Amino acid sequence: MMTLIRVLLIPLFVIFIINKLFGWALITFAVAGITDGIDGLIARITRQRTELGAYLDPIADKLLLIAAYVTLAIIEILPGWLAVIVVTRDVIILLGFLILTLLNYRPKIQPSLVSKVTTFFQISTILLVFMADYALVFKQLSVIAIYGTALFTIISGSHYIYWGAQILNGKK
Repeated sequence: MMTLIRVLLIPLFVIFIINKLFGWALITFAVAGITDGIDGLIARITRQRTELGAYLDPIADKLLLIAAYVTLAIIEILPGWLAVIVVTRDVIILLGFLILTLLNYRPKIQPSLVSKVTTFFQISTILLVFMADYALVFKQLSVIAIYGTALFTIISGSHYIYWGAQILNGKK
């Protein structure tokens, strides 16, 4: 249910960004993050992790982040090249997952440490961009976060390509 709420918040989130209502976009992004945290907490406490949830939860997260990066690039708040890097990594991961599934390899969905750092940078970049008008420090940190996001997204994408190649070559 919480995953569905996050997905349903995406159009509202995009509308706020397009209309440059960054305060409302920030609130919507925060609500989406809170629902993600509550969903994970409930799953851990009740020990009711489902296979469907394991697939849908990261998809909802990716849809939200992709919507943020693409929309912010379109209105020229984030550089277009960064949106391309973020989206390309996610497409590579999705295609790799589909290929492995078609080859009857059931990859376990468990993000690596570099992937978690990448997600941290990607989320931080969005938050800092939304807060950039509130204080100069947020604007300055957003520039650092943009390059950190680019770097870790490339490293993470490369890691997943390497991991997938190892599996396809029978070394994993």
